[in-house]
Amino acid sequence: MPSYLVRAWSERMQLPVVDEASIDTFLAPAAGEAEHSILFFTGDPAQRPEADDVAVVLPELLQAFQGRLRGAIVLRAAEGKLKPRFNVVVMPSLVVTRGAQPLGVIGKIRDWSEYVEQIGNWLSPDAPVMVASGRPKVEIIHAGKEIVR
Repeated sequence: MPSYLVRAWSERMQLPVVDEASIDTFLAPAAGEAEHSILFFTGDPAQRPEADDVAVVLPELLQAFQGRLRGAIVLRAAEGKLKPRFNVVVMPSLVVTRGAQPLGVIGKIRDWSEYVEQIGNWLSPDAPVMVASGRPKVEIIHAGKEIVR
């Protein structure tokens, strides 16, 4: 469950909430929609209170890049499965995509100028797509539970 502030902004801005089943539909722009999108991975608000700060920045970013960027919030229950696909390591994070391809990730709360500069660069038609890390995964077994990172 997202924090009250995240829910309020989502409703006010009419941002869709996406999960594994709906993410590809959202990322495929309809006629006349922006090709780029920004996905908000909030994380647990009890552990990540800065998600509320990012929730305040997100509508401002959508306004600043109006017509060039669509927004959605990733359902918390789906974050674990979607994080690797979009190269999310830190929560909260904003992911900018071109269609279904991630272009960049901004983790935690940042200075406004960083958001504007990075997102502006990623909206460029020649911005490279992020490549998933090729590094080996680490497997840890703790108390009988396997953790893969």
